[in-house]
Amino acid sequence: MHIILGGTGHVGSGAAAALLRRGEAVTVVTRDKANAAHLAEQGAEVAEADVRDPEALRKVLRQGRRAFLLNPPADPATDTDAEEQKTVAAIVTALAGSGLEKVVAESTYGAQPGEGIGDLSVLYGFEQKLKAQTIPASIIRAAYYMSNWDQALETARRDGIINSFFPADFRLPMVAPQDLGEAAARLLLEPVAQTRVHYVEGPKRYSPADVARAFAEALGKEVRVVTTPQELWLETYQQLGFSKAAARSYARMTAATLDGPMQPEDPERGKITLENYVAALVEKKGALAM
Repeated sequence: MHIILGGTGHVGSGAAAALLRRGEAVTVVTRDKANAAHLAEQGAEVAEADVRDPEALRKVLRQGRRAFLLNPPADPATDTDAEEQKTVAAIVTALAGSGLEKVVAESTYGAQPGEGIGDLSVLYGFEQKLKAQTIPASIIRAAYYMSNWDQALETARRDGIINSFFPADFRLPMVAPQDLGEAAARLLLEPVAQTRVHYVEGPKRYSPADVARAFAEALGKEVRVVTTPQELWLETYQQLGFSKAAARSYARMTAATLDGPMQPEDPERGKITLENYVAALVEKKGALAM
């Protein structure tokens, strides 16, 4: 049995679906079973638990042999770094006495020590805590999620624009959640003693301008990039509902990505192109809003 944290999110559901396609037994962990109905229909078991509750989570983990660990994003209205560090601590605490033989954890390109740089430091801390415990652990360092552009569909359709904190021509590694799910499934099925840090990105590097072109093609209309200048990042994040602490953290994470994004020499390259991802997004969500 494979236990999937964050099983109703983009990556977690991708991992669960990939394992189910291989005939593996899967339990997805969620705070609300209703959110996992589509996975239950595919054959997954569903367990309700709050990942911030180590005792409750440990009880679920004891039902499996291997687990995919995904630290959920905190509410941006809170101090996201502080809240996500608490969740990391709870997940790692739950591993003790769980009886698991192996885990695979989701991290990020550019993970690095530091304070107040969002996922880059929070997930680096997650990696270090996993190294310090006894269960064999593999790490997926994921490129920038293509799903981060999902919210751009509304403005692309309505106004013909997508908003970006990155310059229009800035190319960075991006990856579809489904490709991350496939990678997670493969790592979970590897021998117990085989552990590694594994980088995953899409078929090639993409820029916000490429994202705009993908939306333009899928929507059949002109779409352009509107870049938020760095001096307005904090204000813009707060206008989007971020707390001051979260806005600072996300702004620093964005700056760190621009200043020196991690570029691994030989990453796994997924099959899903940005164009195909956006086309599927528009087909799935765009028609519902027409």
